[in-house]
Amino acid sequence: MAKAPWDINKVRNIGISAHIDSGKTTLSERILFYGGRIHEIHEVKGKDGVGATMDSMDLEREKGITIQSAATQVQWKDYTINLIDTPGHVDFTVEVERSLRVLDGAILVLCGVSGVQSQSITVDRQMKRYSVPRLAFINKLDRQGANPFRVKDALVEKLKLNAVMINIPIGLEDKHRGIVDLITMKAYENQGEDGENIVEIPMPAELAEDAKKYQQELVGKLADFDDGIAEKFLMEEMPTVEEMKAAVRKGVISLKLVPVFCGSAFKNKNVQHLLDGVTYYLPNPTEKTEMALDLNKGEEKFPLKTDNDMPLVALAFKLQETQFGQLTYMRIYQGTLKKGDFIINQTNKKSVKVPRVVRMHSDKMEDTDIAYAGDIVAMFGIDCASGDTFCDDRINASMQSMHIADSVISLAIAPKTKEGTNNFTKALQKFRKEDPTFRVHRDEESNETIISGMGELHLEIYVERMKREFNCEVTVGQPQVAYRETIGGAAEYEYTHKKQTGGSGQFAKISGAIRPLEAQEDGAVFKFNNKVVGGRIPKEFIPAVEEGFNEQCKKGPMIGFPIVGVEVDLTDGSYHDVDSSYMAFKIAAMAAMREVYQKAKPTVLEPIMKLETTVPEEYQGPATGQINQRRGVIVGTTTIEGTVTIEAEVPLTEMFGYSTDLRSSTKGKGEFSMEFAKYMPAPRNVQDDLAKKYAAKRAAENK
Repeated sequence: MAKAPWDINKVRNIGISAHIDSGKTTLSERILFYGGRIHEIHEVKGKDGVGATMDSMDLEREKGITIQSAATQVQWKDYTINLIDTPGHVDFTVEVERSLRVLDGAILVLCGVSGVQSQSITVDRQMKRYSVPRLAFINKLDRQGANPFRVKDALVEKLKLNAVMINIPIGLEDKHRGIVDLITMKAYENQGEDGENIVEIPMPAELAEDAKKYQQELVGKLADFDDGIAEKFLMEEMPTVEEMKAAVRKGVISLKLVPVFCGSAFKNKNVQHLLDGVTYYLPNPTEKTEMALDLNKGEEKFPLKTDNDMPLVALAFKLQETQFGQLTYMRIYQGTLKKGDFIINQTNKKSVKVPRVVRMHSDKMEDTDIAYAGDIVAMFGIDCASGDTFCDDRINASMQSMHIADSVISLAIAPKTKEGTNNFTKALQKFRKEDPTFRVHRDEESNETIISGMGELHLEIYVERMKREFNCEVTVGQPQVAYRETIGGAAEYEYTHKKQTGGSGQFAKISGAIRPLEAQEDGAVFKFNNKVVGGRIPKEFIPAVEEGFNEQCKKGPMIGFPIVGVEVDLTDGSYHDVDSSYMAFKIAAMAAMREVYQKAKPTVLEPIMKLETTVPEEYQGPATGQINQRRGVIVGTTTIEGTVTIEAEVPLTEMFGYSTDLRSSTKGKGEFSMEFAKYMPAPRNVQDDLAKKYAAKRAAENK
């Protein structure tokens, strides 16, 4: 077997995820510093104006938020850690999803004061979806009101995680100076200007009792899934340090345990112990089973092996534009990737040559000739989209059926000047490749360019990036919501298409029924059933009927949006030897759909968003009132130490301008996050308004 220059067991591919402002970029900065990657520390919104290393985009430095995940590699003791910093904002959820897809483990960062916040819940849900083992790090213990034990309890109650303290802090707020390790029962303090020296100190007398209590709790939790420890626990014997570490690792990898570390990244406390935790407890690439789909066997799932001699399977999980061209981040699942190799893009089946392979350090890079199974590297000069799988010619597999959420909001957008057109087109092409949830199309009727995405902030950031990266000012139209049309009942159709002009004419007759489609597992929104018997319609014309119905569903007659949730039965029909053709049957189907649609109780569906609004307690009344005014349904409220989180479901149509209203009614203290939940029928008055507007628009066009 081809041997990697490093030991695969000593590689960790990890990510850091958290709610906005929990300090994950600050934590990354410390990890890079202690891992010897950077020689001085800069803050996210620091006085020196440099900005954190991992936030390499100007926009990220300015807004102090992470938009694109950055990847870097650090050495910690004799371990290699590939670190991916993920965004916390839900509009960039595709960045988080992609990063989690390629991680073997993660650090969930929580604020020691605010605890489990709305975005922590979303991130936790994504980690569970991809079965990512994680450690928790309770940060900001130097802040007023910090309480790690309350946060640990919230992890158990709100996220249903089996969380247990693995170290406890020595002092809180301005007295926070170190930790007690509950496995070794030793106390440590960080000293030196940047906290680089870890000094063992005598156990503070006032903590001896607490440390014993929390150590007992830890051993009790380990006894639940480790028989050796369970025996000692019953005999009231203390397991050895080695036994406890092995049990914690077992619990983390099997997703049954979440060890909780605490400290303060900003004050350089306890980051080194967290790094030790990453190497002790998180899995190496061989310990997390990844599945791929065998394209020769109808997308049958099969496990991948972290083996350098197996056929190559790699996933392009992120794209970035640099001055040297497109940079593609790749996770190698099995096989090796060498400079000069030919690899096949499974999406378009094109074979490409690998011109250059690099290792990344945020936005700096180092060349390498070969990448091994389990590694994360980047390639230059490969034209592909995000989420593409690459293989060599020995295997035909894909990493996933790319399910990307539908966009829910659109904007009409145009360059301000004629000169900007070229850059405008370039920008749209680039953004589209790098983010599958960002879509662009041209509206044939109004001749406008329409961009669609996951939320207002999502599109706002792209408009801003056009201005900065491509020097292209744009004018932006009114936001447009992605409605859908559907049917509420069944109806029968019978349609004959006849046309006689000189020579052969056109003839097709079809009959059957349409009805609402039950929810499909694969998310399909259209289904066609051929029930014709006895050759009443020749086989070659059946696909034409399906195509005609399907095409007519792309634009509904009520408000001009796609029709979803329709099942069509074709039961009978007739044809003519000379005059029938593929086209005649397709036209018949399109006309039949237009005719029968009105009889099947057509309905307009609107996108409903899951909204989480967090406000100080005194503003709960106005915040609730605003949600009710916007036709919102409140699902639940939770209160933690003076702040209230209101969970609601609100139609997207009503959400424009919400951030301004929320800020003004809470004196700038309110925050919210929003993601798509489902489609629901719109109220009758909204449907009527939309139908009227669409009819008026059609009438104006036909004049």
